[in-house]
Amino acid sequence: MKSTTYYASSLNGNDNNDGLTPQTAFLTLDKVNSLKLNAGDRILLERGSVFNNQFLHLKNCGSIDGEAIEIAPYGDGERPPFINTNGEGIWYQDYGTKLDNAGHIYKGDVSSSVLLYDVENIIIRDIEIANKEEFTTPEAYSDPDKRDRTGVAVVAQNRGTIHSITLKNLFVHDVNGNVYNKHMNNGGIYMTAFKPEDESKTGVARYDGVTVEGCFVKNVSRWGIAVGYSYRHADFAGKELKEETFEKYGNLNILITGNYTKNIGGDAITPMYALTPLVEHNVSDTCATEMNDRVYTKPGKRMGKVAAAIWPWKCKNALLQYNEGVDTKLNQDGMPWDADSGDGTTYKYNYSRLNEGGCMMFCLGEAVHNTFVNNVSYDDLGGILSPSGNPDAYVADNEFYMRKSVPLKRKRNHGKMTLKNNKIEIID
Repeated sequence: MKSTTYYASSLNGNDNNDGLTPQTAFLTLDKVNSLKLNAGDRILLERGSVFNNQFLHLKNCGSIDGEAIEIAPYGDGERPPFINTNGEGIWYQDYGTKLDNAGHIYKGDVSSSVLLYDVENIIIRDIEIANKEEFTTPEAYSDPDKRDRTGVAVVAQNRGTIHSITLKNLFVHDVNGNVYNKHMNNGGIYMTAFKPEDESKTGVARYDGVTVEGCFVKNVSRWGIAVGYSYRHADFAGKELKEETFEKYGNLNILITGNYTKNIGGDAITPMYALTPLVEHNVSDTCATEMNDRVYTKPGKRMGKVAAAIWPWKCKNALLQYNEGVDTKLNQDGMPWDADSGDGTTYKYNYSRLNEGGCMMFCLGEAVHNTFVNNVSYDDLGGILSPSGNPDAYVADNEFYMRKSVPLKRKRNHGKMTLKNNKIEIID
């Protein structure tokens, strides 16, 4: 099937146009949302356009057997097209099952600037996105029923395995979602898998081939970038996780690279339920800014006043390398690196500085076979290593530059770890 290129411009468009040339561009994203896209189609937004109170929601399109759908800019000028949603773009999220913590919210209304619902083989690049609500009081900002919102939300549900999602060079900022709802599509970029209407017909909903590259995510809550929370979470219970489980129910070929996150209310970057995800060359600059008694005031049964910077959840053989974590704020976690309830996580060649909860955590009894090697920690605070009830960890050939008053092991942590050939230097 022949592919089509469509154009939209808030500067020069008209919704009575056919959208097929820059001279006959659409005016609004409403016209784009009404299109039935085929493999290889392109949506080009004019540089300098500002789509106020608008959103881009695509559903049930794209095919791994054809060319990629592309959303990108056109025209001259430095400023990318800007989707400024302001709380519009409301859709209903429902995992179809309760989450691993029954207190967490699993369904409700969400506002998303960009929504890809059962869309595969798509590239979105070089777009600016915001979804902000103004709050006049701290009480309103911390309201437990505040609407969840996202810059970019991606959902897999009724098409089985969703292939090839690429988000590149996006500027996602000012998305003040509900800080308590960890696993709603809530924050800068958040990808999820919901229970299919008929799983026996469509297969397990999951991802194979996600790339998030070169994005700048700033002033968002709760999450910066999260890839892959799944309705099949119960299949990943226990310590040692089998590759066969991931091949059947988990996410595959996940790459998160070259992203910069700044001022994140909760966690910065997390792959979830993934086999051998690669997380590299990212920066977390100030996260967990809302994990405190000033903002996180009304969680109810949701609890969850914990956050770290760059870490995997329930992954197998995750590799996190060449990342930088700076200024993670103190909370029950508060460190940049956290091997959390996964099997075979490796951190190497990462750099951390001035994180208030220390450097590295091995989190609880299901964190097994984890390795922390050849990393540099400079002036991290609160206790450098947190072996939190874990049965094993290998910590070797790292460099820890520490204040005299900061312990190597965080207090009240009683997990097990093997230390070998680490350099410790006092800096005050």
